[in-house]
Amino acid sequence: MITIVDYGLGNVKAIANIYNRLGIACSIARDPDELIRSKRLILPGVGAFDWAIKRLEASRLRPVLDELVINRRVPVLGICVGMQIMANRSEEGLLPGLGWIPGDVKRFDENLLSSKICLPHIGWNNVIANDHSLFGNILDPRFYFLHSYYFLPCSVDLILAKTHYGLPFASAVCLDHVIGVQFHPEKSHRWGTQLLQNFAQFEV
Repeated sequence: MITIVDYGLGNVKAIANIYNRLGIACSIARDPDELIRSKRLILPGVGAFDWAIKRLEASRLRPVLDELVINRRVPVLGICVGMQIMANRSEEGLLPGLGWIPGDVKRFDENLLSSKICLPHIGWNNVIANDHSLFGNILDPRFYFLHSYYFLPCSVDLILAKTHYGLPFASAVCLDHVIGVQFHPEKSHRWGTQLLQNFAQFEV
């Protein structure tokens, strides 16, 4: 069972609709009791870092999520801000992140970029992925992005995929059973559908 965490942020219904079309069982959890038996988790998110952390805390879901992810090692996929709040901290806010993947969230610095860009990074872009089951059966991966901040993990070994937007940045990160993607698979047509299907079959 795929459990999509609904703490008031993210395209929850769009993700659920894709799994329904694929015939893969999924549920939407808004209450801690609905999370307990989860076998895989999806943590979506849109908006600002601190606002996402506050919404997650207010939902009363965080203690159960920490138990499932940290202690029971349930696979989890973070999407966009859902990925960013897995970090230790963000330049966008003051609150600490979940700390599931060690790293910081940085804002694109226009002064350091190789070419002039506009923020936010919005639209389609190529993804160069490592050999990992999450990107299985995805040829020439292209995904839809919408962000001004990016995840900078503490080690290059945690980078699962890269994308170039003025500079190369980690568009996917992974630490064992914890995965994050900066792009929106639910807005990425066949590439995103295949990625969500791959996650449904993901094993550590």
